Amino acid sequence: MEISDRIRDARQKAGLTQAALADALGISQPTVNRWERGEGEPSAAQLTAIAGATGTSPEWLAFASAKPGATAGADTIGTAGETIAFQGVPGAYSQLACREAYPEMTPLPCETFEDAFAAVTDGTAKLGMIPIDNSLGGRVADIHHLLPESGLFIVAEHFQPVHHYLLAPPEARLDTIKTVRSHTQGLAQCRDVVRELGLTPEARADTAGAAKEVAELGDPTVAAIASSLAAETYGLKVLRERVEDRIGNTTRFVVMSRRRIEPDVADGPCITSFMFQVRSVPAALYKGLGGFATNNVNVTKLESYIVDAFFTVAQFYAEIEGHPAEKRIDQAFDELQYFCTKLKILGTFPANSFREGVEEV
Repeated sequence: MEISDRIRDARQKAGLTQAALADALGISQPTVNRWERGEGEPSAAQLTAIAGATGTSPEWLAFASAKPGATAGADTIGTAGETIAFQGVPGAYSQLACREAYPEMTPLPCETFEDAFAAVTDGTAKLGMIPIDNSLGGRVADIHHLLPESGLFIVAEHFQPVHHYLLAPPEARLDTIKTVRSHTQGLAQCRDVVRELGLTPEARADTAGAAKEVAELGDPTVAAIASSLAAETYGLKVLRERVEDRIGNTTRFVVMSRRRIEPDVADGPCITSFMFQVRSVPAALYKGLGGFATNNVNVTKLESYIVDAFFTVAQFYAEIEGHPAEKRIDQAFDELQYFCTKLKILGTFPANSFREGVEEV
């Protein structure tokens, strides 16, 4: 029995209509309807309120959302001894993000993003560290297509500064290197040093993979542009630090979990992430998003993707400031729901202090 079925079963056994349960929770009836259709889940606080209104227990209601390895009611995101998956080889910037955000967890390298999602889904990893966009390179390809199909939830965000280093075998010097290998974005972000040293750029699938190649090759004429962690991982010498052309290169990651873990609405600013498709009628997107404007909700991200073979159906990825437990957010989603054929909340999580211009410690 899914959590949607449990909510419906508890409500019906208590003799409550959807409207009556909504009144007891201080939310709208369409929100209860979405929960019972499986298009979203209540927060932990809302589960407790539902249990009180229906005479059931929060543990019983939440049980269906807990996958193997997860404990119903637990609110910790990552602890010592648990594993966090990332895409790439050891030394990748994604591993650096794992280490900085969750130093007590064990990073698990995965060949593809699909593999990283699968590791979290099947319980091999507790969390997944997934890059979603970069301040210079824009959105990360394919992620927004994978997110809604993964069955996972976003429980946190992390902003990772990207600091590039020029790396080479121990015996190399600046005057011995002739070529440099890295991901295309890494090479593009370090054009000045490549031009200054007269190096021939060679593109590779990722920065850490390029560093691994250079270490295995051991040729003093071949260097790599990668992270300081890659230098540490593969025993390479740092020929020059911070070789990126522009300061402020940052990648934003989302942290994925099998369980929905939401902060309390009173704990501070939150971000809610969701996907939706609108009905094919004139001004559906405009009218659907109007509810956010009239309820004073700030939309911080809105991106579209074509999802059918005839280029007629667009899927949207959006993020807003706020928590679904807030009345204004609930009302905005009600209005959007009216114009949607699909709506899926991917997660509500604390807004990272980076958004306020405060560096992470």
